[in-house]
Amino acid sequence: MGSVDTCCPVSKWCAISVVLAMVSVTTIVTLWTLTLTGTEARTPPWTSHRLPTTLKPLKYTVTLWPRLTPDPNGLYLFTGNSTVEFECVEETDLILIHSNRLNYTVPENRHLGVVNGVFAPGVRLSWLEGSTQYLVLQLYSKLVKGQRYRLYTAFTGELADDLAGFYRSEYLEDGVKKIVATSQMHPTHARKTFPCFDEPAMKAVFHITLIHPRGTTALSNGLETSGEVDVTRTTFEPTEIMSSYLLALVVCDYSNLSAQQGDTLIRIWARRSAIEEGHGDYALSLTGPILDFFQEYYNITYPLSKSDQIALPDFYFGAMENWGLVMYRETNLLYDPLTSSNRNRETTATIIAHELAHMWFGNLVTLKWWNEVWLNEGFASYVSYLGADKAEPSWRVKDLIVLDDIHRVFAVDALASSHPLSSPEDSIVLPHQIGEQFDAISYSKRSLRFILLLKYHCLFCYQSYLNHFAHGNTVGTDLWEHLQKAVKLNGVVLPGTVQDIMNRWVLQMGFPVVTVDTTTGIVSQEHFLLSPAPNLPSPYKYALRIVSRSVSEVNMDMKTAGDEWVLANIDVTGYYRVHYDRGNWEKLIGQLKADHQAIPLINRAQLVDDAFNLARAAIVPSTHALQTTVYLSAEREYIPWQSALDNMQYYYLMLDRTDVYGPMQDYMRSLVTPLYLHFNATSGWTNVPEGHTDKYNQVNALSLACSTGLKECQNLTTSLFRQWMDNATHNTIHPNLRLAVYCSAVAAGGAAEWEFGWEQFKYATLASDASRLLSALTCTMNKTLLERFLSYTLQPAMIRKQDATTVITSIASNREGQDLAWGFVRDNWNYIYTQYGVGSFNFAALISGVTTRFSTAEELQQLVEFKQKHSATGFGSAELALNQALERTQANILWLQQNKQDVLQWFTNQTLTH
Repeated sequence: MGSVDTCCPVSKWCAISVVLAMVSVTTIVTLWTLTLTGTEARTPPWTSHRLPTTLKPLKYTVTLWPRLTPDPNGLYLFTGNSTVEFECVEETDLILIHSNRLNYTVPENRHLGVVNGVFAPGVRLSWLEGSTQYLVLQLYSKLVKGQRYRLYTAFTGELADDLAGFYRSEYLEDGVKKIVATSQMHPTHARKTFPCFDEPAMKAVFHITLIHPRGTTALSNGLETSGEVDVTRTTFEPTEIMSSYLLALVVCDYSNLSAQQGDTLIRIWARRSAIEEGHGDYALSLTGPILDFFQEYYNITYPLSKSDQIALPDFYFGAMENWGLVMYRETNLLYDPLTSSNRNRETTATIIAHELAHMWFGNLVTLKWWNEVWLNEGFASYVSYLGADKAEPSWRVKDLIVLDDIHRVFAVDALASSHPLSSPEDSIVLPHQIGEQFDAISYSKRSLRFILLLKYHCLFCYQSYLNHFAHGNTVGTDLWEHLQKAVKLNGVVLPGTVQDIMNRWVLQMGFPVVTVDTTTGIVSQEHFLLSPAPNLPSPYKYALRIVSRSVSEVNMDMKTAGDEWVLANIDVTGYYRVHYDRGNWEKLIGQLKADHQAIPLINRAQLVDDAFNLARAAIVPSTHALQTTVYLSAEREYIPWQSALDNMQYYYLMLDRTDVYGPMQDYMRSLVTPLYLHFNATSGWTNVPEGHTDKYNQVNALSLACSTGLKECQNLTTSLFRQWMDNATHNTIHPNLRLAVYCSAVAAGGAAEWEFGWEQFKYATLASDASRLLSALTCTMNKTLLERFLSYTLQPAMIRKQDATTVITSIASNREGQDLAWGFVRDNWNYIYTQYGVGSFNFAALISGVTTRFSTAEELQQLVEFKQKHSATGFGSAELALNQALERTQANILWLQQNKQDVLQWFTNQTLTH
């Protein structure tokens, strides 16, 4: 390790860390072409972003030593060495292995050895290829097919605070700053930690050793096997064969809670104070039952000896499914029954279920390449509801799929700039293209909806699939083949093969709108788009199963007479929207007003959502969509209310800066007042209802009543917040209602309320409470305070990097903050994009969030100019989001032109009639 520590400062990346042998690119290419005797010269393989298939990794032995104190230059570093054992699959005189921002001080700190042969060729040339992130080794002679070799390297990296690779997280405990060395390898950051074959199909076994200060704890995927007190060198049992993106590393001053579940040790790790205060108890109580459920569901035993879960102060994703050491943002794992909300509790349960589902679907069996992210994420998203439902059956969380997944993905998949679930493998190669795949399409699109309709027949196929491909990699067609076996075994009759049916969903983007004409009984379908896109392929057809209900009976006959009505897509088991003839729409809306409970709960939400989106697509008038909300004054259930609020949000985004805003506020206030009075009478505002979703609807009632100007509500929230300000150590506001109260009081208040909220945020000890305060501070109407808050997002000491995107986009959602947030992003884009990197800002969410309100020609022009100005440097993972923003803005402009006057008149008339 000695010579590794004497390298130049990592942040300066001096020449020796970039080039191991001083050879010009021209010479390298010339030497490469000279080796192609008798063949045509071709593009050097190190310019490709995909690894060649000539080498296959088998085992890594990695030792890493993170420095938890800065060096004289103020840098936090880590040193390490790695030996990768690999097999030569095809003869080659070239080794390409991923490496990014690692410093290999001198050539002697890398050498090639042989495992099962007698000769290992020497290294003729070596260099770092920055554009494709490779360490390139050209050999004097070829490696022999079938032989195994070992490549040793020693290196230094920066333990930066960039939330990627091996990085550092900081927090205060008892007034002392503490450092956590932790990791985020997914999807392409393992190469920033040690040289590796960093592709999901390049699975290997990892032997990890961490060197760390005495008194700290080291964690990795495997269970600790030994630790030397004086040296503090912790080794871990070898991992299962797995992809590099699943490797996990932690050095921390944490404590844990533990339990034994059969042969599996379960531990919850967090800051010592959080563990002592019981904030990990809920997660510990869930993990065992959820693991047991999945072992039974998959019919495969959990293959590891332990299941660690750790809460980190700084983490880019909400959580990451590293095999045996799952990492979470603190707010997603820790739960305090005294101060956390019902939403926090559900988040903890569903995210734990999602990550544990990955232990099999994703980790045991892994996608071959990132063009089919849905193979990992789509199924895990679905079964996470099953796991959470097993842990908390009274919640009925499966009913929430329609809001949390289906409506979420509908919004993206209705754009012409959407994308299929599966893309050609060679179209997703750059790191930012890989990052773009992790969106609502991959996570939430019900690509498996047809399978789920056959769930009683196909559970066997999942089990067969997992057993057959255990420790391997797959493509989507592998899953269809196993489903086909299950279909045949159970005698299920399908209109074609499973692959033919599923290709309609996987290889085509979008979804259909099914039109039911009850006067003729004719049912038809077409691709649903929010705005026309003539360049998309046609015809665009999907394989569908239509289930309808005629008044009170399940019925396949779509023709009605008299007062009968037809309702299709019962409980939204199909991934499509439904449109009806005018008469049937009027009957359904009339039924909602007369007796809404005659229509199933989930379909009440879906009728609202379908109507609003059909209106945005100009298939029905906007006033028709608004008619579906009138009945809500009698509705007490959360799911339909939340569907209406989600859709009305679009009207607010488009109209809250116009003369429609006043009448719209008046209407929404009249609509929510009965709901507010209902909760005021049944629960008051110091208690909460018993029902899981009733708790959510109580929050909706309070938040909407206050935001629409109900004086009784505003007086209540102002009074509750003032009581807290008068006695800061005693917060009597119920945790479920805190965000709504905080936001309302900060919006109605001035600098004093904002400053108080900021001080409480700075000293909050529970992440969920800090998150609520951070969100509430964006509610202020004071532009000076909003500008100040925006400036904090570029100061990690004020706002953690993981939270910066959320703060900026939340300010953009405030009608007083929209222009400020957009101007801030435009003015600082170069700095954000070049200095913060993918591990800090969520570029796609940032662009989407600050442009979602755009609805004028001026804003469209600003967006076009923004794209042109920065086209040279690019937008990384925000490229798709930027194109979607342009498409969305054009659609918004058209919608506003066509609908503003009609909507104004409708709201005005409603106000007059109430």
